[in-house]
Formats: sequence, C-alpha cells, structure tokens
Amino acid sequence: MGYKVVVAGATGNVGREMLNILAEREFPVDEIAALASRKSLGTEISFGDKTVKTRDLDTFDFTGWDIALFAVGSEATKIYAPKAAAAGCVVIDNSSLYRYDAQVPLIVPEVNADAIMGYKNKMIIANPNCSTAQMVVVLKPLHDRARIKRVVVSTYQSVSGAGKEGIDELWDQTKGIYVVGQEVAPKKFPKQIAFNVIPQIDVFLDDGFTKEEWKMVAETKKILDPKIKVTATCVRVPVFVGHSEAVNIEFEDPLDWQEAQDILREAPGVMVVDKREPGGYITPIECVGEYATYVSRIREDSTIENGLSMWIVSDNLRKGAALNAVQIAELLGSKVLKKG
Repeated sequence: MGYKVVVAGATGNVGREMLNILAEREFPVDEIAALASRKSLGTEISFGDKTVKTRDLDTFDFTGWDIALFAVGSEATKIYAPKAAAAGCVVIDNSSLYRYDAQVPLIVPEVNADAIMGYKNKMIIANPNCSTAQMVVVLKPLHDRARIKRVVVSTYQSVSGAGKEGIDELWDQTKGIYVVGQEVAPKKFPKQIAFNVIPQIDVFLDDGFTKEEWKMVAETKKILDPKIKVTATCVRVPVFVGHSEAVNIEFEDPLDWQEAQDILREAPGVMVVDKREPGGYITPIECVGEYATYVSRIREDSTIENGLSMWIVSDNLRKGAALNAVQIAELLGSKVLKKG
C-alpha cells in the first residue's frame, strides 16, 4: 500500500523535478495529482513512464491525500498550504514562507531527521533554501567531530535558482550577444547576467546584507546549531543549473584535511572528489542530474586556528529543492505514516 501524493506547481522547474525524483526513487505512490494554476490546466507532464494532466490548484480538494509537495512560491503557499493541512494532508513546502516559523520543522534528512516529528504542530514541513541545504549536508559530519565555531561562505548560484525566467534571461542575453550582436536588457536580474556575475540575490536589508544571505545564516542555525556564527556573500553567476560555494570553517577542535576527507567520504549524501591536480575537482556542469553534494579542494587554513576551506557543488534543483523534498517525504513515510 502506497501514498496519495500531490505535487503543487507541477509545471515549474522544481515541480517537474519533484515528479521525476518521485519516479526515479520509486517512492510508493498509489495515486499522483499534478496541480498548477488555471492557465496551465490540462498540461501533460511526465511521471515515470506515465503522463498525467495538471489539475486546478484553486479548486483541488486535499481530503484523503497523504502528502503534498509544494513548489508554488510563498504567496500561493500562504493560501493553499493551510487548506491542505486542515484536510489532513502533510505539506512539504519549498518556499521560504514557513522556514523561520518556530512551530514548523526545517528539515535536511541527513542533518536533523529527528526534527520531523514537529510536523504535527501545523501539518507542515519546510524545505530549506537551496544554498543552505547543500552546505549543511557537508557541515553536519564535521560539526559532529570537531564542533564548528564560524562559517564564512561565498556562493556562486545558477540562474535556475530564480526559476524559468532566470534561465530564459541568461539564454536570451547570451544568444543576443553572440548570435545577433545586440544586448538584451535585464528584466529578471538587476544587471546583465550573461558573461557577468551579480553580487545580489533577493532584496537588500538594512544592514547591507541581502535576504538570501540572511536566509543562509538563519537556516543554518535552525537546522544545525544556533551557536554557529555564519556570514555569507551570495552571487548570481551565468550558469544554468548547479550552485557552488567556497566555504571557510573555523572549528573548536583540531581537524586536519585528511581526516576531514575521510569523514566526508563516509557522510550520507556527500561525494568527495578532491585530487590536487588540474581538473581534480567538481564543477557545476558535472553535478547536474546527480543526487550527491560534491566536495572538493579540502585544505587547511593557516590564517586561523583549526580552520579548513573547501569547495561545495550541488544540483540546486535536486538537493537544493526537489530531492530534499522527496527525501523528507521518504522520512515522513518511514518514521510516521508507514504505509509503503
């Protein structure tokens, strides 16, 4: 016996990926509902070897459904997630709406699986920011060994993190400059993204940090440890899929790079590719379509006591969004619902 599963926002990048991963991982689905806005009603979407037609999110009755994966943004989530929860359907939400709600667990299964039981408060579980998810998967086993004091992270985030509009803008600008010889004015991003990098993701806050940077700080503390100090600089780069991060970590206890490598090789969800030679590391294009979070360039930082630096790369549409949501559903099934 399996589950009745809803994917809300099924026509978007993350929603489609959720359907793909549910099928790939053979999640025990008895019935699937692909929901979208009315303008996308009836759109055909692949689910494994089947094709399903989208249904109207606005009129959908969640009664009798077990799990709903939401990828519709905060405004729509604010309307429809409480309706699903009230009908007894557990919501796993990919937006930022509930991440900082003390009554809603923020889950990365490899890091804080035990927090899953907090779903009972509101029948809602939050999925973290894409950059946070891949970073804490790597930090967790190192924190268990040597206790992390401080993290300094600079991100190199792909345009798919901004949705289909971000992908289209990079494509249109690149094509316009290369093929037509004419620049295409930015619409989705504040400046040209093609052949450029933009040191702003989301809006600026009063302290000069952006909201994306604040998210990484707040979410790392909630998921991993509130005592860890975190500072972030988040940058949009002209890459279609795959987020990269340069991470510097200060520990309470000594931890050399060889032991860190060994720990991470055994860590769930982590793949170490770290050869100290040209090309002996992973780049974003190589992680696309993969489940793992990759770690390269692990080295000791001689400027601080007990410091390491490393390079972390992951498919942001997978571990940063859809995969993590499906893993939460798997965790929910194994620990709580227990049907499959």
